[in-house]
Amino acid sequence: MPFEAEMVLRFLMAAALGGVIGLQRERVGKPAGLRTHALISIGAALFTVASLYGFGGSADISRVAAGVVVGVGFIGGGVILHRTGGSVEGLTTAATVWTAAGIGLAAGAGMYLEATVVAVIILGILFIPRKTG
Repeated sequence: MPFEAEMVLRFLMAAALGGVIGLQRERVGKPAGLRTHALISIGAALFTVASLYGFGGSADISRVAAGVVVGVGFIGGGVILHRTGGSVEGLTTAATVWTAAGIGLAAGAGMYLEATVVAVIILGILFIPRKTG
């Protein structure tokens, strides 16, 4: 597969996998939905591709991954800080935002199977009914 087509596939895979997780969050009424998750995932894929191929092999690509993990942690922190009464909400959504970035990193690195398997696992977890009461 030509190089450009491979990069496009990586971005599309990241957007689709992040988007499907976001769609689930949106359907249950959470503020970070399809667009947020897809954008985070594709952004992480772009950073990964840029670090792999944009610097002529002179960059430490693990630094980019570490930067994405930390940077997305700040976004997740903002999701968690939404308080209602005496409880803290948004932990699951923050976790899905963080893992969507990981899926984007994997897709950007060409790890399609791994990114897909993780997305399926996350969706399975999200569909487990919550214990209420």
